[in-house]
Amino acid sequence: MVIMGRVTGPYGVGGWIKVFPYTEYVNGLLDYPDWWLGSEGGKWHKFKVIEGGVHGSVLLASLERCADRDAAARLKGLKIAIPRRLLPALPESGEEGYYWSDLIGLAVINLQGEALGKVAGLLETGANDVLQVRNPGETERLIPFIDQVIIKVDLAAGRITADWGLDY
Repeated sequence: MVIMGRVTGPYGVGGWIKVFPYTEYVNGLLDYPDWWLGSEGGKWHKFKVIEGGVHGSVLLASLERCADRDAAARLKGLKIAIPRRLLPALPESGEEGYYWSDLIGLAVINLQGEALGKVAGLLETGANDVLQVRNPGETERLIPFIDQVIIKVDLAAGRITADWGLDY
């Protein structure tokens, strides 16, 4: 399963949910008629998407078996995933981009070989994506995911090399 977003809460009283997508475009998840909701390492449950739309930077969706606000509220915090076999294949070289879920958990080191932490998440800022890098006992680092900063993404080795200092 490739995690493509998360449910942030209910929307209205008719059972709609608000979704924070991890896709390049806010409405990218609407390309898939079925979503699997659950948690990483947990059980996934398939939901048919009845209807959806964009509201600012948030995706709104109506799902089967989710008829009222209480049902929608129970989905809050769940991840939304799509089976990898249903997604377009991306080369490991990154020439066509990366799935955010493939970057989460990768170790980040700088050009001096110093560990900056692990990718805990990504943010979409409009100008560029930003890696949220956490190291136990330290504050979170926000590292722009741009060519000038990200030197190499090595999915096989589980590592990202960045031109970023420990003191940034």
